[in-house]
Amino acid sequence: MDDNATWPAPTAEGPISATVRVPGSKSATNRALVLAALADGPSTIKRALLARDTHLMAGALTALGTDITEIKTDRVGNVDWQVRPGPLHGNAHVNVGLAGTVMRFVPPVAALASGPVDFDGDPRARERPLGPMIEALRAVGVACTDADGYLPLRVEGTGSVRGGVVDINASASSQFVSGLLLSAARFDEGLTLTHTGPSLPSLPHIEMTLHMLTEHGVHVDFDRERASWHLTPTRIAAHDRLIEPDLSNAGPFLAAAMVTAGSVIIRDWPRHTTQAGDALRGIFAQMGGSLHYLEGDLILSGPDTITGIDVDLHDVGELTPTIAAVAALASTPSHLRGIAHLRGHETDRLAALAEMINSLGGQVEQTKDGLIITPTTLHGGIVSSYDDHRMATAAAIIGLVIPGVEIRNIGTTAKTLPDFPGMWSAMLSGTA
Repeated sequence: MDDNATWPAPTAEGPISATVRVPGSKSATNRALVLAALADGPSTIKRALLARDTHLMAGALTALGTDITEIKTDRVGNVDWQVRPGPLHGNAHVNVGLAGTVMRFVPPVAALASGPVDFDGDPRARERPLGPMIEALRAVGVACTDADGYLPLRVEGTGSVRGGVVDINASASSQFVSGLLLSAARFDEGLTLTHTGPSLPSLPHIEMTLHMLTEHGVHVDFDRERASWHLTPTRIAAHDRLIEPDLSNAGPFLAAAMVTAGSVIIRDWPRHTTQAGDALRGIFAQMGGSLHYLEGDLILSGPDTITGIDVDLHDVGELTPTIAAVAALASTPSHLRGIAHLRGHETDRLAALAEMINSLGGQVEQTKDGLIITPTTLHGGIVSSYDDHRMATAAAIIGLVIPGVEIRNIGTTAKTLPDFPGMWSAMLSGTA
């Protein structure tokens, strides 16, 4: 799809009634791939997400010597992979695209390889912070050449990493912590990692990392008060796993029920999960939605009138674009707080959300760490996706009830949803 082409966001003719099955979690898929590549034997990963970010992760690990074989795919956008670890080698190039997980999870793996590994990606990837990861690698004995804390990056792999004690400021991204912990069991001395900066964002993502490490037989001692993690050298056991549906990617479909006073069923919503997207249940309930489980599925019925919300999204910042889109259509103002770190995502999401909604007649004010959204009468218009999948889906939510919204480069949604336009159309027709 032409990046400059516009996609007319379809408008719902009435309350939406649909059943939706979303593909696997991107966060879980990319963690599973890294752990499987470092494991002591083959692993099978079922219902993994098959999208740009996971293609990039699989490609990165393959370049370093891992054999990743596709077993089967399904129409939802999932893939079953068999992963066979191999000797890690360098003299490789890794394209991170715009995937934060690739640019922050793979350098510690590359440090375990024999030979240099070069990292680069999309133009915007060169603006995403990488300095804390680079400094942490240097602290455990890894030689790196970088662009002053940004891509491009060269990791001089020597086949082993000393490990040891590292202080890190991970206030810009929890991925710095997860990336180091995923590989640290293979370090000669293990790792004691302490966060030394301001508050740490996106804790559910670190909890997911710890949970998945445990499933591979790796125990991590976590001192919550000190924000410190310790693990000793150990083997990473092979582990077959089934990936949960991506609950953050389910967000726009739940939002569709909210803004049209409709009803949407999300298939196979887990009762217990470490995914940040699970927070949508409580947030949308506060905004007037009615939610309940039925035979393993989650059902959301939207309200006649949406209520604004005052909420700290520090731990679940990736949900901000979806919540902001719903808040722009509410009856009362909303204050979304604790999300200053979103300025370093695929785009500056706070500035982009304010610009996008305001261009459609909205009233959004940026604060130091969030957004104040005062509902107004919106109108149609052409908006940018900012090459950011979550900005594109946020605009599509608004377009459900505001005619004439057109989105540039809707194809960016393929980062985490293989066919968002098709899924969106199927939801509107009730055939999803």
